[in-house]
Amino acid sequence: MAMRRPGSPAGGNPISGRSSWRGILPSRGAQALLLLAFTWLPLLTPPGAQAASGDDLIRLLQNKACPGCRLQDADLVQADLRDADLRNARLQRANLSQARLDGAVLSGADLRFTSLQGASLRGADLRGAQLEGTDLRRSDLSAAQLDEGALSRSHWDGAIGIQPNQLNYAQLHNAGVKAAAEGRFPEAETFFSQAIQRQPEAPVSWAARGISRQEQGQNQLAAQDLNHAAVLLEQGGDAKGAQDLRKAASGLVKPDGKPPSGNGFGGQLLQGAAAMAGALAPLAVKFLVPLAF
Repeated sequence: MAMRRPGSPAGGNPISGRSSWRGILPSRGAQALLLLAFTWLPLLTPPGAQAASGDDLIRLLQNKACPGCRLQDADLVQADLRDADLRNARLQRANLSQARLDGAVLSGADLRFTSLQGASLRGADLRGAQLEGTDLRRSDLSAAQLDEGALSRSHWDGAIGIQPNQLNYAQLHNAGVKAAAEGRFPEAETFFSQAIQRQPEAPVSWAARGISRQEQGQNQLAAQDLNHAAVLLEQGGDAKGAQDLRKAASGLVKPDGKPPSGNGFGGQLLQGAAAMAGALAPLAVKFLVPLAF
């Protein structure tokens, strides 16, 4: 009597069981490809593409303390994370729009390309945080702790509570340029004034503030700014630029001390190049431009 090998079908070929798997198991070539994929895929996947840890997310929401947690791409819209401990947390590309992060500790956190639009970050500690591409538009940064120049690569239009010492000279000047381009001349004047405090020897900010002041009808102050910018240009060897500034300044105030009639330059700028025939038009082209960081 033939002995049946354990595990083989009764009365069948001891190896006939293999045939029932042929339609399910991949071929040897496919098996090799799968093995190669599973071997190399973890090595080819960039660290930033790793998904958030579910355990870390639960830990954060329950305890509001998760230092060093993996929270990449996490959806935390409108989350209440006041006073949360997120030191060195990996929050790349996470959505924290309108989240409440007042008093949160985010020092050393990776917030690259994270959305914090409309979030409240009052008193938050962001020292050492990576903020490249971070969306901070319309957020509240009142009393937040930030490294100097930390916002240079982020988007913070409409954010409130930003202190001048948290921005470098170029950031302040460029914020003034943007405000002027959008017709917000009082705000532009403020930014240019702060830029001048940072770098008082820069003629471009003096001239830009003069233009923004002229747009508000402050012709006497505008003329003073343009004349001071002319002095700085002259000291730098640009005699032609200094002459142009003085000529524009003299046209802002009549001999009787009254401003000349007519609309400001900003209104002309919005009407297109054909309307920019005034004395300040060439100055705006030269001085109302963003600076490189």
